Amino acid sequence: MEKWFEASNTSLLAIVLSAIGIYFAVILFTRLAGKRSFSKMSSFDFAMTVAIGSVIATTVLSKSVSLLQGIVGLAAVYLLQISVAMLRRFKIVQTVIDNQPLLLMDGREILHHNLRKARVTESDLRAKLREANVLELNQIRAVIFESTGDIAVLHTNDENIQVEDYLLKNVQR
Repeated sequence: MEKWFEASNTSLLAIVLSAIGIYFAVILFTRLAGKRSFSKMSSFDFAMTVAIGSVIATTVLSKSVSLLQGIVGLAAVYLLQISVAMLRRFKIVQTVIDNQPLLLMDGREILHHNLRKARVTESDLRAKLREANVLELNQIRAVIFESTGDIAVLHTNDENIQVEDYLLKNVQR
């Protein structure tokens, strides 16, 4: 416990230099790989974000990982992300990697079996409806648990407007 506040000038300098080096490596790799690197489009994208954070923290704070090793590890994670993004063009890879959107409400009907499947409570659902400024249940056309974990509420005051099929494509019912 007494070593909590101890550090040599050399170790502090190493941390600062590692942080600067890994910071610029993240900027470079993100520019090369694109903004998708930090999106939350799929569970793989989430894993990518966590992995990058872990590599950064380990490189900056661990004496056992050099800056060069951290940059190589970071490059490997980005390369993996780019490869999977390219392979997602194939339906079988997309099915394995991506979560499928799930319909939670069809109009004003609550799909309780899908709420259980998504581990969403009715209380969570009501909160999302309020957040989307739904004032009456008859305004709701569809509520979708997106592949990102977000909940989308499609609603309107116009009774004649229905959700186009294109917007519900690949949504599990």
